[in-house]
Amino acid sequence: MAEAIVAVTSATWDSEVLKSDGLVMVDFWAAWCGPCRIIAPTVEELAGEYAGKLKVAKLNTDENPDVASKYKIMGIPTLIFFKGGEKVDQIVGAVPKPQLKAKIDALLAK
Repeated sequence: MAEAIVAVTSATWDSEVLKSDGLVMVDFWAAWCGPCRIIAPTVEELAGEYAGKLKVAKLNTDENPDVASKYKIMGIPTLIFFKGGEKVDQIVGAVPKPQLKAKIDALLAK
């Protein structure tokens, strides 16, 4: 995992995501998920490109089912955006990088 990405668990969820300042993008994924592997390099690129503006985290849904259940994750990959501890948006599925960049830019502009 790239150094710009934080691996979160049920134990670190509150401190790493909900109590973070600014915009946080959480990638809900699992090791067996093909589309998750497809989108992973894009998520890593975005973590580098938006360093200092966007916190990028990954949560393994198999290892942390309580968090996945809390946010009603039905399909993965799911990217959920948080600001001030609140869910502000989400994207389900492996989407192209330009679509992710547009979403991030729009949320950062708010």
